[in-house]
This record gives sequence, structure tokens and C-alpha cells, in this order.
Amino acid sequence: MKVSLHTWNRRPILLNPIFDIRESVDSITGQIAKAVVGKSEVVELLLIALLANGHIILEDVPGTGKTLLAKSLSRTLRCDFKRVQFTADLLPSDITGIHFYNQQEGKFELRQGPVFTNILLADELNRATPRTQSSLLECMEERQVTIDGDTYTLDSPFLVIATQNPIENHGTFPLPEAQLDRFMMKVSMGYPSAEEELEVLRRFSARDPLPGLTPVLDRDGLARLRSRVPEVKLGDDVLRYLLAIVTATRQHSDIGSGVSPRGSLQLTKAAQARALLKGRDYVLPDDVKALAVPVFAHRIQLKDMFSGERGRSEALVRSLVEAVPVPTEPALERG
Repeated sequence: MKVSLHTWNRRPILLNPIFDIRESVDSITGQIAKAVVGKSEVVELLLIALLANGHIILEDVPGTGKTLLAKSLSRTLRCDFKRVQFTADLLPSDITGIHFYNQQEGKFELRQGPVFTNILLADELNRATPRTQSSLLECMEERQVTIDGDTYTLDSPFLVIATQNPIENHGTFPLPEAQLDRFMMKVSMGYPSAEEELEVLRRFSARDPLPGLTPVLDRDGLARLRSRVPEVKLGDDVLRYLLAIVTATRQHSDIGSGVSPRGSLQLTKAAQARALLKGRDYVLPDDVKALAVPVFAHRIQLKDMFSGERGRSEALVRSLVEAVPVPTEPALERG
């Protein structure tokens, strides 16, 4: 018999009394909320990707607040931030950098591209050609960049926040599977509710709240937060539950390519980060369930790609999650 995970009476464990994780997270979300109305779930997913050393795609039609959310996060952190507007004429060297000949010095020097930063906003990523999109592959996976045969290590943290317009919009190029697989999550912003949009009009009709956001965490503080994620415990039963969902994506008749091992590892790290945000030092199946769609949906390739409407991958992953039996509480206690 399944046990409802929501009825468990477990007291959250404070991981470090000196460094209050929840207080830091609440400070970040509080600052972001001054500029971004609603979207608390999207903000939580963005913070999970940040803590779990992942990258995230924010997708939706133009004007729904994707760029505003990315800028709001960068202003709350004392980290280097750069923004690139991706267009069809953008070149890979415009992203990574080039070696140029300094005539005064009589030698070649590196002119760093925007990837040499902590938070990179890749605005409208899918408006660039696949060749330019691929310039981010090495940066995102290995945290390094190779220019003319020389390899340079990027600073930590390095987070790519990419915004993407729907593929049916004019002037867009589909992201290749290898690029999508390197993003930990893909999240849709969605339209605001009527009350939320009314609040947006009230705030921005008076002044732009973005310049008034205050940094609440520096690079060292963020590094301390991120260092706690690997310490969050994962029981074998939770891992088997996660892998059962992965296996279901690989065996479904409508899916031509299921979730890769990189995808299962990304969900593991994201679940640890979510548990940390919730004040726990252990992962629950609820953490896996909450993150399966944003982590897995963009990784699966449907066999019939042209007949499905938008959101079909999300609905399919959601149905697979509901079909996989959830571990019971006694089994988790043994883990």
C-alpha cells in the first residue's frame, strides 16, 4: 500500500546553524519578487539550477518576463553578469572571444568573450544559427573554453540562463539535442493571472523596480550554499524510484529517445538542491516528482514530432511519473 508522502511528520533538519540557508534563499526570492510579480515556482526552479551547478532555459512568447527574471537574479547576487542578444548573424567568436594582434606590444592577446563571467544571459538563444549555439557546449559542460587551441578555465559559479522563443515563431532555429541535454531544466514562464498583470501595471507605470534591487549574497556566500548540495542524503529507494522513471521514458512506445544518463544525474542533483531549499538534509520522492517534468521533458524525443501540440512532452513525462509506484515510508527509513 502506498503511503501519502504529504502526511509524513518529519521535522526539517537545519544543516548549519551559523549559515542559515533558508534565510539566504528567502532574501534572494524577496528581492526578485520586487521586480517579478508571481512566478514563485519558476523562481524556485531557477534557484535550484543555480545551487545544483546547472543551466536553465526560460521559454515562452516574447514579453512574459523571461529577461526580467534573469536580470533580477543577477542583481541580487554580487557576481559578474553579462548579457548576449543572440541573432542570426552572431558568430561563435562573438561568444567565446578571439586572439588579436596587439601592434604596440608586438604579440597576440586574448580578447575575452561574454562567457567569461559568472551569470550569462543568453537572450533569445534559438535566434542564432546552430553553429553559434554550439559555441556554448564546451562552456556549459566543462566550464572551460578553447580558443585557437588554447584552453581557459571559466570562473565559478558559471550559470547560463537562456531565454527561448517558441520554435513556431519567425526567425528561430531549433536547439540541437546535444545542446538541450546540457540544460538542467526547461521552464515555461506562462502568462500572468489577471491580478498579477494588474500589479505589473501598477508597479511599472510608476517606475522600473529593477534598478532598485539590492544584492543580498556575494560569490563566497553562494559558494557555501552550493557546497552543501552534495551533502544532502539520497536513499537507495529514492534512487531506484528516480531510475524507474528514467527507464519508463526509454521504454515508452511514443518515445524514440529517452532520458540520457546525464539527465538522470541532473535530476539527482536538482532533487538534492530542492531538499536543501526546503530545509532538509535528505531527498524525498516528492522532490523527484516535483522536478521530473522540467528536468526530463526537453530531453525526450517523440517518434511523431510533427503531430503533437506544444506541451505534449511535458504531459507524457507527467503521466509516466504518476504511473511509477512511489516508495513507502518504511522503505525510505531503511535507506
